Amino acid sequence: MSPSSLPYYVEPLGSHDRAQFTCGIPELDQYFHKQIGQDSKRNVAAPFVMVDRESRVVGYYTLSAYALQGPDLPPALARKLPRYPLIPATFLGRLAIGLEHQGQKLGALLLLDALNRSWKNADVVASVGVVAEAINETARKFYLRHEFSQLGSHPGRVFLPMETIEKLFR
Repeated sequence: MSPSSLPYYVEPLGSHDRAQFTCGIPELDQYFHKQIGQDSKRNVAAPFVMVDRESRVVGYYTLSAYALQGPDLPPALARKLPRYPLIPATFLGRLAIGLEHQGQKLGALLLLDALNRSWKNADVVASVGVVAEAINETARKFYLRHEFSQLGSHPGRVFLPMETIEKLFR
C-alpha cells in the first residue's frame, strides 16, 4: 500500500508546514514551531511527523540516543546487564498530536511507530529500551497504559524494555 492510500502516515520531518500545528501544550507547540528543525540539523533529535493525505502535520515525535545509569533500570533488567556506568537506550523526547486529531488513538499509532523504529535500529545502535519524557500527568498515564514503567528516580521519565518492544513486532 502506498502512503497516499492511507489516511495518515509517518515520515521524517522535511519541509512540512509547521506553523499550522498546535497540540494545546505550549512547550510542545513552541518546540515544533521554533526548535525542531535546528535539533534535526544538529543531530540532537531525529524528528518524525504523522501527516494526512494532503501532507498536513497531524502529530510528531522525536528520537535520540540516551544513556541510563544502572540504578535507574528496573531491577529485573539491571540484574541481566553488565554493570557498566552507562547503559544505552533510545529517548522518545517529545510526542504530540494536533488538537483537531486528539481522541482518535493517533497518539498510540505514533508511539507504535516510534517503538518500531527504535526496535529496528537497536541492532545498529544498541539500546536496552525506550525512555520517554512524560511532559505532564496525562502523558505519564498514556505511557503507563502502554506498558511503560516509572524510570528510577526520574518522575517525568518512563521506560519500556526492548525485550517487551520486540514481542510487539515479532
